[in-house]
Amino acid sequence: MDVQLTAVFKKVPEGYIGFVQELPGANSQGHTLDETRANLQKAISMVLEANRVLATNIRRM
Repeated sequence: MDVQLTAVFKKVPEGYIGFVQELPGANSQGHTLDETRANLQKAISMVLEANRVLATNIRRM
């Protein structure tokens, strides 16, 4: 399955913020754009894993 997500990055006084439009909870920040991108990739992985666990638990009920 090939999924494409839309990452949005915005420059702020402290550095950058980033989020994924299609994935609530996938947010990040960093001093540089590269740092923010890396942090966002980690956040995406964490949100998807948490959603997998929740979906598994719901199916067991």
